[in-house]
Amino acid sequence: MNSHPKSIAVLGGGISGLTCALRLAREGHRVTLIEGSEQLGGLGTFFEHEGRTFEKFYHCMLPSDGPLLRVLEDLGIREEVYWKPTTFAYAHQGRFFPLNTALDLLKFVPLRFIDRIRVGITGLYGRLVSDRGLDSVTTVKWLTRLSGARAFAKFWQPMLEAKFGDRYHDVPALWFWTRFNREKGESKGECKGYIKGGYKRITDAFARVLNSLGGEIRLNTAVQAVDLDAEGRTSVTTAAGTESFDQLVITLPTPQVEKLIGPAMRQEMPQLDTTTDYQGVINCLLFLKRPLTPHYWVATPESEHPFDGVVETSTLTDPADRGPRHVVYLTKYMHRSDERFTASDECIRAYWIPALQKLFPQLQDTDIEAAQVFRAPFVEPIYKLGQMQLRPPEELVHGKVYLANTAQVYPVVTSWNGSVTQAERTLAAMGVGPSVRTHGEATTISARTTELKLARPLASAQPLRPAVAKT
Repeated sequence: MNSHPKSIAVLGGGISGLTCALRLAREGHRVTLIEGSEQLGGLGTFFEHEGRTFEKFYHCMLPSDGPLLRVLEDLGIREEVYWKPTTFAYAHQGRFFPLNTALDLLKFVPLRFIDRIRVGITGLYGRLVSDRGLDSVTTVKWLTRLSGARAFAKFWQPMLEAKFGDRYHDVPALWFWTRFNREKGESKGECKGYIKGGYKRITDAFARVLNSLGGEIRLNTAVQAVDLDAEGRTSVTTAAGTESFDQLVITLPTPQVEKLIGPAMRQEMPQLDTTTDYQGVINCLLFLKRPLTPHYWVATPESEHPFDGVVETSTLTDPADRGPRHVVYLTKYMHRSDERFTASDECIRAYWIPALQKLFPQLQDTDIEAAQVFRAPFVEPIYKLGQMQLRPPEELVHGKVYLANTAQVYPVVTSWNGSVTQAERTLAAMGVGPSVRTHGEATTISARTTELKLARPLASAQPLRPAVAKT
């Protein structure tokens, strides 16, 4: 227990804020977690359907997600994670091409045979090459050099456009290299994890443990300003007034942070990069009475599709978590200024569902139990050359104000695991190291991270994983 506890406000109840709040409370500090919405979890928020809860934006875990799994161990729920093999396919002119093994790639007829070979070599090379210098080389140049202009235009470019729209040209190769290497340890095939009860189980566990440690959670509390008061302490202004704290941890997106900072704080902190924008996302979630595909993810990069991918999470989740239905997410990344981003839910459903039925002609209106539409404006930072130099520092005001957000996650994959990784960097800047406890006792999970209980045998080795990272 800390002999000199501080009062610390954590702004934002996403996974970064929850991780920081948990670790700081473990250290004995008086933690107040402030969240503007009615739920904890950020992109992991949920809604109810037929007596069960479902994520508004799809989520999964990988065996390599050590930092996230350590947090679950800390919460005492690590053993509730289950694992299943999953597969990926690519839709092209009404046909579906699995892309999970070297043989699949050799059969990938949308590419000429020589281009298939070069794409496969690109995947292998991406796992072997050092990341040195890749922050100053564009993904376009790097992949074109490795795979060739034809393969880039046909295969890689549509998936880059799906992620970044017309801003993909300046994305550094380091971003892509990280995606190659996130799953490189899975030589026996791709495997993903989910937790019993869904991601609400995780946020509920955070709330329970934080409350038991004396932490305070304030929901529906929008922050209006942050600054330093006359005594040099940090201050947070909400509709309820202004309150001072010894320290402040901000986990909000940088564009929002910029709007909150007051003059006294701004004088004490380095200038933040304001040129890195964020890509948003629209998800149309369908509850179906029948499955669409055996694949977890089907990429739909052709322009005729209004969505970028079809993610059938029911290939991963147990019926106990979703009931008798099959759950499909249609996803589209786009900037919040795009007129499609503000289209009504009804317009999205009226356009996207017929497009899905065209792709899957067997899907009838009577097969659709329900459809929901969700949006998030700040999901994926739109990276530029030299992004490593643009990453905001963890410490904004010495000893007082700290930052942990997705603009700092680069080049790590933007995911819950990436956000936990960044939270740990920020906590280290505060002098707080990682802790893993089960039922109050310290333990290690380095071996447990790779103990997978699989529902069926894994697929064979996969030499290639396109850039279709999860939300």
